[in-house]
Amino acid sequence: MRILLELSWPHIRETLPDSLIQQFRLVGKREAMWNIHLPKNQGWLKQAQRRLKFEELFYNQLRLIKNKLIQKEEFPGQVFRDTSLMKHFYNELLPFELTGAQQRVIKEIYADFLTGKQMNRLLQGDVGSGKTIVAFIACLLAIGNGAQACLMAPTEILADQHYNGLKPFADAMGLNLGILTGSTNKKRRVILHEELQSGKMHVLVGTHALLEDAVQYKNLGLCIIDEQHRFGVAQRAKLWRKNEVVPPIF
Repeated sequence: MRILLELSWPHIRETLPDSLIQQFRLVGKREAMWNIHLPKNQGWLKQAQRRLKFEELFYNQLRLIKNKLIQKEEFPGQVFRDTSLMKHFYNELLPFELTGAQQRVIKEIYADFLTGKQMNRLLQGDVGSGKTIVAFIACLLAIGNGAQACLMAPTEILADQHYNGLKPFADAMGLNLGILTGSTNKKRRVILHEELQSGKMHVLVGTHALLEDAVQYKNLGLCIIDEQHRFGVAQRAKLWRKNEVVPPIF
């Protein structure tokens, strides 16, 4: 290792800007490479480890930010300005007061809807904190602007839970809310597919069945994925690619 390090020493170039090295008090790339293999002492070993870990995480973050910016530029989203449907539900039909956090998140989602760029948002909260009602209100913003929405859950139990919880709200609003899972029979599937393609279906709740090629929308405007970590990246991408104009997703 010593011979290899001595031979490669002139060719090891710095990969971080001086401003970052000084700001975070990092050792140079050469010193890090030497001391990760042949540390002078424990202090130098820790410094070498810290430098190399920082660099790995830094470029990981940089790559993620770059991909996000590229995605926002290459895949524009729809603009949802009309809030009348959402306000009607909020003022007339919502049976409880939203928390401050819920109101803040809805405002942030609406702000994203106005940008014309794809929204990719992670909504976090404890069980029972009210994430589903926030998702439904986001659906109303999409529907109020002539678009459709879908909500995908990892299991039939969760999909049924969302459907049963949202059905009374949808009925009160005169909206067509459907559910599609692996156990949905063929006759019902045909009806769902027709209603989706014609635009009669406003919101579709379902499981992985939503990813089937036969499931096509007239104007998909919003994708919501419950427990998104239980789906693969390609699966999530397949869902939001079901429209020529890329819908927001969270």
